Amino acid sequence: MTRAIASLFGAGSLRPGPGTWGSLAALVPGAALLALAGPLAVAGGAVLLTAVGWWATTRELARTSDADPQWIVIDEAAGMWVAMVGLPAFGWVGVLAAFALFRLFDITKPGPVGWADRQGSATGLMLDDLIAGALAALVLWGLRFVLPPEWFP
Repeated sequence: MTRAIASLFGAGSLRPGPGTWGSLAALVPGAALLALAGPLAVAGGAVLLTAVGWWATTRELARTSDADPQWIVIDEAAGMWVAMVGLPAFGWVGVLAAFALFRLFDITKPGPVGWADRQGSATGLMLDDLIAGALAALVLWGLRFVLPPEWFP
């Protein structure tokens, strides 16, 4: 069961770019939660994904010598949902911007994202994506003040 959770029920097995597939797998349910219940519900969902993801990732890392197996993508789901917390409400432009910014920060690993990624544990594996999501959320929050209001309903 922990392997299924850590891989987002197989999304981590898709190639190329399992992290991108994991982020995409989280996009639709996260967007639905945002549309139905708002950003605070998405934040709560991100906390739940983080807790369950950390638990599953800890168990799976104990079974392998690989410090960061590419098939573990529950961390991308949690980070993607953190990024969507920066949106005031549902809108496809905002959700796609959250996805693009999250992937940008997750792939390039600036500053604290890279530091967390180098920790080599379930905590580091989860934390780098949570920080990437938080950076994306901050950028989205700032963009609301400079872009047309219809982009962020």
